[in-house]
Amino acid sequence: MSIIDIVEVADGNRTVTGAVPRPRRSWAWLGLLPFVAFLVLFLILPAVGVISRGLHTASGSWSLQPLGDALTKERKSFLNSLRLSLVTAALGAVFGTLLAYAAATAKRPKWLRSLVTSFSGVAANLGGVVLAFVFVSLLGAQGLGTRLLKEAGWDLYGNGFKLNEFKGYSPGISTVYLYFQIPLMVLVTLPAIDGLKQSWREASSNLGANTFTYWRRVGLPVLAPSMLGGFLLLFANAFSAFATAYALNNQANLTPVKISFYLQGDNSSGKSPMPYALSTWMILIMLVSMAGYLLLRKRAERWRT
Repeated sequence: MSIIDIVEVADGNRTVTGAVPRPRRSWAWLGLLPFVAFLVLFLILPAVGVISRGLHTASGSWSLQPLGDALTKERKSFLNSLRLSLVTAALGAVFGTLLAYAAATAKRPKWLRSLVTSFSGVAANLGGVVLAFVFVSLLGAQGLGTRLLKEAGWDLYGNGFKLNEFKGYSPGISTVYLYFQIPLMVLVTLPAIDGLKQSWREASSNLGANTFTYWRRVGLPVLAPSMLGGFLLLFANAFSAFATAYALNNQANLTPVKISFYLQGDNSSGKSPMPYALSTWMILIMLVSMAGYLLLRKRAERWRT
């Protein structure tokens, strides 16, 4: 009887005795070990190593000076990255939410939502050399789209458009980033839009509210956490993007490209704490952005429960 318990259940004047086995120990958690090992080896340990080296001078002494030097010497690259991230995150949040709402509420054709979500799932993860090549072929100086627009009377490059210009607010690189920013916002906000119940709109109409009042008092407050969380996610996504920017212009004055420049330099620059200090700032920005996104997502999920 070491593995079973005797349970007596009173049933009127009778007593039913049964043997109930103790719950077996679950070993399902062992399936998480490969994931945890991958997380530790390729994310946590490298991050700890980068932060540690970013907090030491070239001589090996612990100091906060490298972090200050990174902001001072690479101030321009930080500003460019921040501007680019804020612009593309804001535009991606607005257009992504509108696209998600159109896909979620469209009754016909029925395949529209499936098409939007399928494309968004692919485009949100497309980047690097492939995406850069596509836009160079389309909107480069000799791209197909550029030539067609020029024949139609609109000279893109004559009006200041440059695909590989990185000033943080450049329409060229912003257009490239929006290709994966908007689909990512669609994936983030689509579940929240599905959480808008038709009964809420009917109830507001019965109370005399018009469409503007409904969105001001009900719709937008419900969607606001998801939209703000999506904005933070898009900001982090754009700020950390490297491959696409590097493929378009390997001299781009952006923080991720600058880190690559320092790490690929000569032996003296390889010993410099500058790239690790820049990476430390990027990690801190990512942590703050992702923490805000997770908190807002948790708040948004209460409307779907």
